[in-house]
Parts: sequence; C-alpha cells; structure tokens
Amino acid sequence: MSALSVVQKIFPTPGLMSFPCVGVDVSDTSLKYIQFERPHHRGDVRIKCYGDVDIPVGTVERGNVHDVGRLASVLAEMKVRTGAEYIRMSLPEERAYLFETTVDAKTKPQDIRGLIDFRLEENVPLPPKDVYFNYAVVSEDVESHTLRVVVAVYALATIESYYAACAQAGLVPLSFEIEAQSIARATTPRTHEGAYMIVDFGKTRMGIGIVYNGALMYTSTIEVAGVQMSADMRDILGDVAESELTRIKNEHGLSRTKENKDIAAVLQKYADVIAEELNVRMRYWETRSIEKDERAIKKVIVCGGSANLFGLPEFLTNVLDTPTERASVWMNAFSLNRYIPEIDRRHSYGYATAVGLALKDFV
Repeated sequence: MSALSVVQKIFPTPGLMSFPCVGVDVSDTSLKYIQFERPHHRGDVRIKCYGDVDIPVGTVERGNVHDVGRLASVLAEMKVRTGAEYIRMSLPEERAYLFETTVDAKTKPQDIRGLIDFRLEENVPLPPKDVYFNYAVVSEDVESHTLRVVVAVYALATIESYYAACAQAGLVPLSFEIEAQSIARATTPRTHEGAYMIVDFGKTRMGIGIVYNGALMYTSTIEVAGVQMSADMRDILGDVAESELTRIKNEHGLSRTKENKDIAAVLQKYADVIAEELNVRMRYWETRSIEKDERAIKKVIVCGGSANLFGLPEFLTNVLDTPTERASVWMNAFSLNRYIPEIDRRHSYGYATAVGLALKDFV
C-alpha cells in the first residue's frame, strides 16, 4: 500500500491503467507539472513534459480552494499543454492531520481500517463522517506484538474541492498525496531507512515533514516565506524587481560582505527563525519515543522555490548539528551522467513535489 496516497481507495486506479501520469503540484500561487517516460524497458526515465501555470490570487489560500472554477481553468490550461487526461495531485500539508497509533499484530489487514475509524475522534478535531483517511503500517514491535501505524486524514470538503476542480477540467486524479510524501519519493534513498526531515521553502510558506522508513510521520507549516524576505529587502533597496531580489538572495544571501551586510542581516533573521523552528520539531520528534537513536534525523533536505538562498544549508548544518543539503530531485529518476534535464538545478528544487508524484508510476 502506498504510504499516504490519501484517497486512492476512494478514487482507485483502474486495474489496466499503468501508464505514466502527470505529477501536479498545486500551491497558493502556481501549479507545477511534470511527466516522465521510459524510452527503454529497463532504463532511466526521461522528462516528457513539464511547466508551470500561475494561479490567480485568492483561488487557493493556505491550501483551501476558494474558487473551484478558477482552479479548474488553470488545470485545463495544463491539460492543453500536456494532452494529459490522468494525473496525480498533491495535497497541502497545512490541511492534513497525521497521527500514530498501534494495533495488535494479529489484526487482519481488512480489519485495521475499522479499528482506526474508532480512533479518529480522539486524534482529529473533525467528525469521522466528514473526513477521508488512509494509513500505512510502519513497523512491527515483536516484543509487544503490535504494529505501528501512521494515519493521514483530510477533511472531506478539502478532497472534494480538489477533485471537483479536476473533474471540471476534464482530468482524472488517480491519487492525491501529501506534498512531503511526494518530495520524499524524489529526494530520499529508495531504501527509505531512517528518518529524514523535508523542508519545502516556498514563496508563501514553509512546509516541514519527517519521513521515517519511507512513511510520512509528521507535518507542520511555519510562517516563513520568500515573499516576506523580499518585502524586507525592499525596505532597504527600494522598489526593486522580484527577479533582482531573487538574484541577490541566490548569489549573496547570508554572505556578510561589505556590499551585502545590510541585506545579510535581514536574511539572517529569517535563517535564525528557520533554524529555531526546525530544531524544536527535531527535538519533539526524536524524544517522543524510547527509540531515540533509531528516530534521529539523518539528514535535512531543503527544496522549494526559495531553497536557493545562499548559505542556508551550511548555516543549518552548523546550528542543527545535522547534515543539511539542497534536494537532489532527480536521484530516483535518472543519472545526471547519462541524461541532462532541461530544468536546471536552481529551478529543479521547485519541482520536487511534482517529480515525486510523477515517479509514483515508476518506483
């Protein structure tokens, strides 16, 4: 079973439908898409098509779809560009509820959902009749004869709004998946052993996920975003184009040179907040179980459109005492020694979610 393809049981993939789908990542401001193909039977995949479409302001806010029709229009434009009919779509972390629970190891697989159904009320602030959920068995404790299960829950209204937009656009969503799970599929080793922290540093928010042995176990969202940095930089530089601000972030960022010291001071405040927020979540994750060493974060992986901030991975590595690096979004798709994609490295970080969704048909 897929770890957290939340509604795949509700909107199941038809048995004969195994061809590649388009991975579609929807944020508050844009839609990114990518589709892979495999030219040779056992070889690496290749990019068939990719791109992004702006989403009108107010259409989606903090993951809530306020205008289904406008989102459908954006999806319809993507469909025209790709010729796609079937897609796999991301769902926002800020709308998800995740919790861990245990069940008796002797429980029959067909009975696990029923047991979880009874535990929803004590873990999710929504009536069970108003939610969709899926689960993944993460591990088995031989001594206690229990299975550890992680459960992902979304409000019925959230799922139905995204599904309605797809339907209006003439698209069939084969699965919905939490962003961090998709990112993990693209950017962590296929063995998925140990715990990785995923940091999706976007234009309007930062999503944080912890993936343990391949399953998404924790998500959170913090109010640190690229647009906030740009606003504070304009207080110093004046009315500067966003493209120029992006260049300064990417080329100078946290570097405290004579020419960049004022900007670096502004950006450093954000880096300090990011480090503090990540540290709190790491400590919470690592100490909430007796298996502290087993749950220790092996690596922090940074992606998203604002991941290019100069000096950020090095700063986080030092402060968190944990290896931090920008995502290698192609690591489970193809070797860069054999194929150079059209998307350059700097822009690839923004496609991490879409890449993970599109890879679902190949891994």
